[in-house]
Amino acid sequence: MSPVPGVAPLPFAPQAVVFDMDGLMLDSERAINACMARAARELGHDLPDALWLAMVGRGEAVCRAMLAGRVGEDAADALLARSGALYDAVAAAGIDHRPGIVELLRLLVARGIPRAVATSTRRPLAIAKLRAAGLLDYFDAVCTSSDVARPKPAPDVYLLAAERLGVEPARCLVLEDSPTGVRAALAAGMTPVQVPDMLAPDEEVRALGHRIVASLAEAQRLLEARLAEQA
Repeated sequence: MSPVPGVAPLPFAPQAVVFDMDGLMLDSERAINACMARAARELGHDLPDALWLAMVGRGEAVCRAMLAGRVGEDAADALLARSGALYDAVAAAGIDHRPGIVELLRLLVARGIPRAVATSTRRPLAIAKLRAAGLLDYFDAVCTSSDVARPKPAPDVYLLAAERLGVEPARCLVLEDSPTGVRAALAAGMTPVQVPDMLAPDEEVRALGHRIVASLAEAQRLLEARLAEQA
């Protein structure tokens, strides 16, 4: 019986766990969206909130293309530069954790299970955010969009994480909040558990057949139940 009603038990005890960052470990998606909306207003653009939501989990190049389609190339660059400056200040102050992340990381450390980050954020900002939030030292590897040729939903960043941890992709558990990240994990041959944040899974996402839980605490219960079977 699953420890989380309606969610299938994990099919194996993971040899490694790979974490997305924004929206999964850090409550950063709301901060990012707020900075984008503020920058747009300051620069005189009337853009819908739905646009910021559509960018959740996507790489910087994709987001730039989405903006350029709305406001043009030069205006998109100016908007991204302004929103980036606003967000860097927020990140430097330390972004709040998503509930349950520290407890989950401590469990993995205690069990000796390797841990990596796989994020669409560029490396300097990813390292700065993890350090400011007090999470950097929990990880054996940090893989970013700066380290791979293709961003999520391509599997590159997840495959790199598995390589750096020395674990086969098929033995890796992935924790993600966005549909884009779930697709990347599946393409890498990994087992994703989605913990949605700002984007509720629609029918198309649910049809991917992966596990979806309401919180990191539920994800931890799935993991603990599978690990207990090995004890």
